[in-house]
Amino acid sequence: MIGGRRRKTVIRRGHGFTLVELMIVLVVMAVLLGIAVPSMTQFTFSGKLRAYSNEVVASAVLARSEAIKRNQVVTLCVSTNGTSCVSGSWESGWIVLTTGGEVVHRQQPITDGFKVIGTVDRIDFQASGVGSTIATLKICRASPSLGDKESEVTISATGRTAVERKASSSCS
Repeated sequence: MIGGRRRKTVIRRGHGFTLVELMIVLVVMAVLLGIAVPSMTQFTFSGKLRAYSNEVVASAVLARSEAIKRNQVVTLCVSTNGTSCVSGSWESGWIVLTTGGEVVHRQQPITDGFKVIGTVDRIDFQASGVGSTIATLKICRASPSLGDKESEVTISATGRTAVERKASSSCS
């Protein structure tokens, strides 16, 4: 007793969540997931698109530098078997091939529903590093509903590469 009064101490016991509180948390989590999943899908798509564009650029740069280093024509071309140039689509794979038939680099086929559409089936780099053909390779999603962006890799007549990313409505 303090000053003639009694002090009551109140002890509160912890209780669990009520059903209403639990339902509110579940609804908030569902809304957050509904927002996050499409964003994550788009982020993953953008990463794969950038990676495939970089593979094309790296192959072109390698072919050009090998042509200069070896002082001979080196070819970047479509290849389904990984040993020889064929006509076809770039997403089936490509190789960097020397005049003597040595495969310097082999690119596996592109997966995940991406397409690589080219204006040519092969690009020859002269011993000076100059390309004999101006080429454009467009990397895009085969089904635009799964991603609306594309990358366009341009290889100039001087052998230089440039990448342009843009929105796309179709992959043709």
